[in-house]
Amino acid sequence: MELLNQYLPKTEVEKKYKLKMQKLYQSKGSKAFLRDNLDRHFTASAWIINPISQQVLLLHHKKLNKWLQAGGHADGDENLEKVARKEASEETGHNNLQRISESIFDIDIHTIPERKGIPQHEHYDVRFAYFCHEIEETSINSESNDFQWVELDRIKDLTNEPSILRMVSKTKDIINGI
Repeated sequence: MELLNQYLPKTEVEKKYKLKMQKLYQSKGSKAFLRDNLDRHFTASAWIINPISQQVLLLHHKKLNKWLQAGGHADGDENLEKVARKEASEETGHNNLQRISESIFDIDIHTIPERKGIPQHEHYDVRFAYFCHEIEETSINSESNDFQWVELDRIKDLTNEPSILRMVSKTKDIINGI
């Protein structure tokens, strides 16, 4: 949780998320990283950027029917960067991702609807950004319907999720060297 404590949120909403995440960890400890903590738990995701084409990899998630970044449950692993990298590998086939920064890229809290007896709950998602140079080697697993490498200015054609659009803005800052 040191990375979360060091993270400097860029928006007011992220400041609120950070406080909620810290409170979850303080109250649940390592149990906050288990899906058995049914009402809320930590997840991690990978925002994958191709710096040459200035595209981002999005997956069409089967269960949620949305275009999202790769990611998933921590399943007890408190090293969320490791979780993000593992999920990226499993969901995209990319194993040689270059982490852009030693810090967290973005944080988000979002609601997951009830499904197959699992009650509605919240994912406390910690996101890391990576560069990927081998876009032609992308493959997906059974969790996704499709994938697309999407130009930053076209992402809004696929999704209007505020957290995705926030990451697009942060990505433009990275690419522009800010």
